[in-house]
Amino acid sequence: MAANNEVGVEDVTETNGTTGDGNRGDALIINCLPLTDAERRAFAAAAPGVRQEFVGNPIERGTMIWKAHVPAELKAKATAVIGNIPPSDCRDYPRLAWLQTWSAGVDKYVAPGVLADGVTVTNATGAYGQTVGEHLFAMMWALMRNLPDYARQQGERRWHDLGRALSPAGATVLVIGTGDIGSHFARLVKAVGAHTVGIRRDAAKPADGIDEMHGFDELDALLPEADVVALAVPASPDTTHLIDARRFSLLKSTAVLLNAGRGNAIDPIALERALAEDQLHGVGLDVTEPEPLPADSPLWDEPHCLITPHVAGGNHLEATERRIIDIALENVRRYAAGEPFVNVRR
Repeated sequence: MAANNEVGVEDVTETNGTTGDGNRGDALIINCLPLTDAERRAFAAAAPGVRQEFVGNPIERGTMIWKAHVPAELKAKATAVIGNIPPSDCRDYPRLAWLQTWSAGVDKYVAPGVLADGVTVTNATGAYGQTVGEHLFAMMWALMRNLPDYARQQGERRWHDLGRALSPAGATVLVIGTGDIGSHFARLVKAVGAHTVGIRRDAAKPADGIDEMHGFDELDALLPEADVVALAVPASPDTTHLIDARRFSLLKSTAVLLNAGRGNAIDPIALERALAEDQLHGVGLDVTEPEPLPADSPLWDEPHCLITPHVAGGNHLEATERRIIDIALENVRRYAAGEPFVNVRR
């Protein structure tokens, strides 16, 4: 594993790419966001002279699932789409030059053969830091205070002191992947007294909330000192099973491990063994390998494992929806003006 070559989604430059020469006379933007009338007017004002079709359903606002239903007659004419259209439909957009997703992850769109060569993909990085960072923070503190075990006892109507608890005050928190999500989580734990250590591809690049930054080549040396390890990395060959059996053996028995990036960053077999052998205090998982987690996985019954069903991100906070819309609005303005996009991923 070439750990020193790893890259997180948020580590990619967010203000690169180009929209072309600014001539948009034949352009058509299909906007699938569930916008209010006022927001639609704002998008129209951001791109004067550019045709925009709004196909999103405002009723979906505040729900966990936004759908991208584009009429067939518009697919053939669209030069730009805002929304997570089904990857299998991408072949139906022969004129597509730009895709703006409402997700941070774009793996399914940049996979070979999904989009034609030359199609620019931009995402919603910057919208999810608060919601995922807060979720990681809540999981960390719940595990430190043994709350999952107390919740189980409550279901059993048992009144029993579970003993020693942990605190982030004075703890060393290792954040692997220090983009929007990792940085937001780091600021939260730093605010309650933790010392934050970051790992990213470019160790010379700082991040808010990180006290000291290191490269992936230093991961093995840093793991034994960590009281909390938080993963916020994407799925890639370099991040697959980043935490494996050997690296579990490097952790303190009192360490807390958190994952809200991609499930395959942790080797599930090694994780099951580490928990069964009490190699660490607890694990908080919002993502798993595979996903959904099979009903027969021993992790469901593991008392030191807190599992949530990939809900750290999504639209669970209204603030996330507002940020998604703001990012898309800025890129529509740039598209019309022929300026470089923000959040380019391809």
